[in-house]
Amino acid sequence: MSNLLAGKLALVLGIANRWSLAYSIAQAFSREGATLALTYLGERQRDAIEELSRDLSTTAILPCDVTKEEDLAALTESLRALGRPLDAVVHSLAFANKEDLTRPFLETGRAGFLLAQDVSAYSLVAVARATAPLMTEGGSLSTLTYLGSTRVISNYNVMGVAKASLEAAMRYLASELGERNIRVNAISAGPIKTVSARAIKDFSSILDAIARRAPLRRNTEPSEVADTAVFLASHLGRGVTGNILFVDGGMQVMGF
Repeated sequence: MSNLLAGKLALVLGIANRWSLAYSIAQAFSREGATLALTYLGERQRDAIEELSRDLSTTAILPCDVTKEEDLAALTESLRALGRPLDAVVHSLAFANKEDLTRPFLETGRAGFLLAQDVSAYSLVAVARATAPLMTEGGSLSTLTYLGSTRVISNYNVMGVAKASLEAAMRYLASELGERNIRVNAISAGPIKTVSARAIKDFSSILDAIARRAPLRRNTEPSEVADTAVFLASHLGRGVTGNILFVDGGMQVMGF
């Protein structure tokens, strides 16, 4: 441990289970000395998050449904009650209806489109609004995206459009929050076998293709994404904002 985040308070949103990228990031933050606040969605998930938090330097486990303004307001007050500035926020949230990831994009319904935008893109704006006032000494807000935001990836469909919106929101937030010394960035991770990724049809074939074609000839490891998140949240990333950092074995440079 090099204590890159010693003395920092970090909020991590989006841990669903131990295979979540958000959990890998929380582990890396804890390893580097950060104190963590974690969120959960609904009482059913609370027990799972509490169990996972036992191996982390957790100071608070808080309920938060990012589609509900009252939950975000309560999150702000709970974090303020900790009595210390918030230094880093990790936004690892995305959702789309499974049927919208399997049928042709042309057949995406209005409700499914708006749901994906709400949870996967607008939530970054909502979380930033809820947490920026607590980052009184500056800090870092990081989100997770994917190459499907700018290139057509089979069966990614409505989520690709939501990730494009997320990346645009990241840039606008970086511009507005920079004067408060709050940096906003996105990590574009290569495909990783998480529970949510398995909802994408033929996901295993994507993994196989990446291992054959990416410059590093392998798939991305969760720890690589987590270490990049540490960099962004630490003093080492102090000059980086409004950026998309690719952690995908170089796949983003490849043509067909």
